[in-house]
Amino acid sequence: MEDNQIPKKPKLLDELRSVLRMKHYSYRTEQSYVYWARRYIHFHNKRHPNTMGAREVRLFCSHLAEKERVSASTQNQAFNALVFLYRHVVKKEVGNVDAVRAKRPRRLPVVLSRTEVERVLSFLTGTQAIMATLLYGSGLRLMECHRLRVKDIDIEQRQITVRDGKGFKDRITVLPEAVIPDLTRHLKRTKALHQVFTERGYGEVELPYALERKYPNAKYEWAWQYVFPAKNVSTDPRSGARRRHHIHESTLQRAVKKAVHLAGITKHAGCHTFRHSFATHLLESGSDIRTVQELLGHKDVKTTMIYTHVMNRPGIHVRSPADTFEK
Repeated sequence: MEDNQIPKKPKLLDELRSVLRMKHYSYRTEQSYVYWARRYIHFHNKRHPNTMGAREVRLFCSHLAEKERVSASTQNQAFNALVFLYRHVVKKEVGNVDAVRAKRPRRLPVVLSRTEVERVLSFLTGTQAIMATLLYGSGLRLMECHRLRVKDIDIEQRQITVRDGKGFKDRITVLPEAVIPDLTRHLKRTKALHQVFTERGYGEVELPYALERKYPNAKYEWAWQYVFPAKNVSTDPRSGARRRHHIHESTLQRAVKKAVHLAGITKHAGCHTFRHSFATHLLESGSDIRTVQELLGHKDVKTTMIYTHVMNRPGIHVRSPADTFEK
């Protein structure tokens, strides 16, 4: 490049990607935020966001609610993406956006009984059985389970450390005794496979933040490997590096959906249902709600309180009038 040549400023969406990566947002969040930024720009006939503001954001969010009838969570995600775009890329505050809000239905979480959980788990085998048991026995979210590293499992202390959970928070939760024998055998097999892949030149794993620069050999260490790695090598969409990633979440989702069907359960249950069941069953067995809040990683105890509404005997013990008939 010549000395007098000024480097081109990166395109807006490329700059958005760069800022998201610098702030350590997940690849999934990056994809979502870029998608909504592109939708917003196209909605306003490809105008640059620095020529727009609160009015245009309000119009777009209202359109999502009124015309497209998106859910409240989808509209919130779009709004958060635009706030991030303006605040960190355009360097402009959008101010108060009084958009038409999508209605958020008040739904109680779907919870399986202990017997139903046992039936579903009985139709799962191998890695899927271990992962599903952790979802229920530890209260993990789906991606928290998939992103577990070997160093996050403490078998001696019977605990799991969840790194960068929702809201970029770490927390400690319980490691169920029931899964330890199978998990130990799984880790032994996984370690042997890691050695094989290392010999083939694919023994590295993605490291969070800037640890790869600080500890260049850590990406090959067993402690940093995923507990549930994919069978094959894949290309990192950000860096282009060829290495093993964790198993894709759809694998477990499909397995659980099939197991629910085979168990004859008609409830709309999936992977996240195990987490709901974990919280509800702990409260039913007398666990303190603050303890359950910490195990789940909820910021506000009000979020945890919803499980008191789906317990077998919530609040005051009420007897149905239908049970008072003389037999």
